[in-house]
Order: sequence, then structure tokens, then C-alpha cells
Amino acid sequence: MSRERAKRATLPPAQENIEKLEKVVKQGNYYGAQQMFKSISARYVSAERYSEALDILQCGACLQLENGQVTCGSELALLFVETLVKGEVSYNEETLDCVRKIYEKFPRPSVPQNLDLADDDDDDMQKLSEAIAAAKTRVECCSSFLKASIKWSAEFGAHKYGSPELHEMLADYIYSQSTEVDMVKVSFHFVRGRNLKKFASTIINFMGKCYPGEDDLAIARAILMYLSLGNLRDANKLMEEVEKEMEAKHLGFPQSELMQFVNYLLLTLQRDALPLFNMLRQSYKSSIDRDPLLNELLDEIAKKFYGVQRKNPLQGMFGDIFKMMGGE
Repeated sequence: MSRERAKRATLPPAQENIEKLEKVVKQGNYYGAQQMFKSISARYVSAERYSEALDILQCGACLQLENGQVTCGSELALLFVETLVKGEVSYNEETLDCVRKIYEKFPRPSVPQNLDLADDDDDDMQKLSEAIAAAKTRVECCSSFLKASIKWSAEFGAHKYGSPELHEMLADYIYSQSTEVDMVKVSFHFVRGRNLKKFASTIINFMGKCYPGEDDLAIARAILMYLSLGNLRDANKLMEEVEKEMEAKHLGFPQSELMQFVNYLLLTLQRDALPLFNMLRQSYKSSIDRDPLLNELLDEIAKKFYGVQRKNPLQGMFGDIFKMMGGE
């Protein structure tokens, strides 16, 4: 009998180890349980019993997260994804459901509200500081897990940009748990999802929180991100969804030159009209220049719809964004 076959034979069914480890967690020995989850799952991976290794890691991640051990839970969650890759496990509804179950265990507490900081209360300041630090850790940990999951899904059977469902999960968690929301990141993931209603609702919610006069930028970025992927259909649908929901809530739709530009752009891209596209960019230059990202997106749109090659390679933050978006 070979060494690997011997390993397979000597390892008990994973459920036996899971039951033992659950008891360790219930006793509150989170650190001890963490080391055991890692070492025991590694044995199953070495024996190429990937399915059982995944069961152990999924259980461990969920248990740690349920008990508020975000760092430990996310470490096991990342090992879960690493094992999916190592075992060359295909992306399908069953594996997506396993990832979703771990994701749903990430805590979603709210940052303390209505703290009376005017009195310079040290206790309140301490609570707020701790809550902000905890929120940052949650978002970083959940983001790392879901980004790894998205990469795995793209490699093993999902859309070339990765699973739409996983993108939606990440967008929702970043938006709901960040103390300072980066709407560019949120939009980046929503445009790779399929839930236009949720995206529209998130944009409208953000518009109520952003700086005065910047609500139109949230809409423009989202529409142009769709267009930079060559997705004119969903760009139009999102605009319709935002307008419809704002009307239902008796909210005023932003009336700005930037919104005029976006509406004209959506019409222009329906036909082969590069001269009109360029004229629009020139006519609304002052509005577009409010956010450097808009010009970067428009360069990519020109490439996607009209075959215009970019003059300068993308660099810095925007270069990183477009690499993630599948641009050159």
C-alpha cells in the first residue's frame, strides 16, 4: 500500500473530527480550535480527500464567525477557497451555496449611533473608536474571502468576471459595513452582478448620505461603469430603475449638466456615431472633469463601442480598477 493510500485509510470520516472540534469551540477555546481546524483539515488535503477537508473548514469558519471571531473565521474561510482551488472543484450551485453559508455568518452589527460626542465623553469616544476599528476588520476580512472566491469562480466555471452572486455579496457587505463607503468599489462589484433593483436602491440610499451636489456623480459613475464593459442594456435598465424608484419615493432626480450628458450618451451609443460621441465629451467637458474617473471610463467606452485605442496606458488607481474590470 502506498503512503498516500495509507493516509486515506487511517483518517476517520470528517464528521467525527467536526463533532470533536465543535465541543472545543463551545468551551470557548477559540484559539485552540483554530489550530486544530487548520491542522486536521490539512491532513485531509494531503490525502486528497478534498470534500471532507472542505466540510471541516466550512464548519470551522461558520463556528468562529458565529462566535464573533472574525479574524479566525476569515482565515478558515480563505483556506476553504484555497482548498477549492487545490482540489480543482468546479463552480456550481452547490459550491456557491457553501460559500454563501460562510458569507452569511460574517457579523453585521451597526456602528453606534447618536453618541453625544459634544461633551467629549471619553467612554463614548472609546466605543466609537472600537466600533470603527471592528468594522474595518470585518470589511477587510469579508472582502479578502469574497475576492478569493470570485477569482476561484472565474477560473472554475463561472462568468469571466467571476460569479455575479459573489460580486453582489461583496458589494452589499462593503456598502452596509463600511464606516466610510467607497462607492466606486461598491459600484465596481454591482455592475458584475445581476441585481439591478438592489443596485438602484443602494445608489439612492447613498445619494442621501453623500456631499451636497455630488448625488449625480453616483449615478454617472455607475452608468459609465456598465458602458465601459460594453453593457448598454443594463446601463439603460439601471437608469430606468433609479428614476422609477426615486419617483415612487417622491425624491427629485438630479437635474444637472452631468445627467444631461449621461442621457445623451446612452442615446449616442445606440448607433455608430463616434463624431457625436467626441462632440458630447467636448461640450460637457467641465461636468465630466468633476471626477477624473469619468474620463478614464469614457476612454474605455470609446474603445469598446468605437474601437478607439487609448493614447496612454492606464496607470495608478484607475489602472488597477481597469485591470480588475478586464481592460488591458
